[in-house]
Amino acid sequence: MKSSNMPQPTSLLRTTAALWLPLVAALAACGGGDAPKGGAGGGGGGGGGMPPPTVGVVTVQPADVPLVTELPGRLEAWRTAQVRARVPGIVARRLFTEGSEVMAGQPLFQLDDAALRATVASAEAAVARADAAVAQAQAQLQRNQPLAEAKAISAQEWLQTQTTLKAAQADAATARAALQSAKINLGYAAITAPIAGRIGRALVTEGALVGQGDATQLAVIQQTSTLYVNFTQSASEVLRLRKAFDSGKLQRAAGSSAAAVQVVLDDGSVYPQAGKLLFTDPAVDAATGQVSLRAELPNPQGTLLPGLFVKVRIVQATSAQAIKLPQQAVTRGAGGDTVLVVGADNKPAPRQITVAGAQGGDWVVTSGLSAGDRVIVDGVQKMMMAPGSPVNAVPWVPGGDGARSRGSDRVGAPAASAAAPAASAASPAPAASR
Repeated sequence: MKSSNMPQPTSLLRTTAALWLPLVAALAACGGGDAPKGGAGGGGGGGGGMPPPTVGVVTVQPADVPLVTELPGRLEAWRTAQVRARVPGIVARRLFTEGSEVMAGQPLFQLDDAALRATVASAEAAVARADAAVAQAQAQLQRNQPLAEAKAISAQEWLQTQTTLKAAQADAATARAALQSAKINLGYAAITAPIAGRIGRALVTEGALVGQGDATQLAVIQQTSTLYVNFTQSASEVLRLRKAFDSGKLQRAAGSSAAAVQVVLDDGSVYPQAGKLLFTDPAVDAATGQVSLRAELPNPQGTLLPGLFVKVRIVQATSAQAIKLPQQAVTRGAGGDTVLVVGADNKPAPRQITVAGAQGGDWVVTSGLSAGDRVIVDGVQKMMMAPGSPVNAVPWVPGGDGARSRGSDRVGAPAASAAAPAASAASPAPAASR
């Protein structure tokens, strides 16, 4: 026996028709009022087509653009001095604070100088003995001189007297030189700073034997108020720039910008103090194929430290009539760099360009574009739906927010208006089912 709750076939058909008829009517209204009259072959549906996709464009204008080259570099102290023990001895005291600023001539270490003082005393005694020998030889010469004039002594004896005096004088000079050397070594027992600057940690401790056989390094002093920036550039890039200069495509940067460099730190921030290019090495490193360059960078606050790796931005050339484009507008590939240009018929077309370098978030384009060209920056994804079709070009706002918001409003509005009638037409469906 069949349950009375089961719907009959006729009832199901009526319910389905009640659900679908309002929805079909709503879709017909979205497609245009002539759709029911024209039927499948009618042409009245043209007014309901989607509008052209909206894209953000920039209108380019050539100008003189400095070409900024970014190269890897490393910081180096302006002056570096190694504090070394120049005489053998035992370290008795350390006289400085590690990591502090020291002045030139400031005592840093004191060696045990007992042996050196004894050497000085011995040298002083040798000098006294040599002086006595000189005095004796001088007196003998004075006694023999009248005798030699009176022919009372032989010529050989007189010559021997003169020779003895000269030898004594030479021995005295040697003894004085030894005394001076001993005093110099005694002075080396007090190790002082050769230059002013910041001293690092002590490399030896009290009680260490230093200077035995070689000049032992005790500490390092660096001057960091000014730093060197050492960086390199590939030889091929240097040759390319020279060819561009010779052909007239690029001009050498003039004025203060030609020698100015900027340092970019690891976090991407730019060091506020500008550096100055000192020289470019005239030779290419055979091992790396790089050309060495050096710049001078002020560091009055001691913010930067020697040995730090940085990026160096330097203006080496200026491109006349170049164009700056946002990087997102350029498609880079093995076949070259291209952009999409909106023509007079509002249809986009690819254009081959030449990129000479980057500046921040822009590419510097040296050829392929003309003044007034409209280059698509934002909205390319919308064109994938209808390639080769006209587009609605609006000015691009840096960041893309303006262009995308305007484009989404234009494209999305018809869809939203079509959805509203459909929802209202479908609302009676529950009542019909009842």
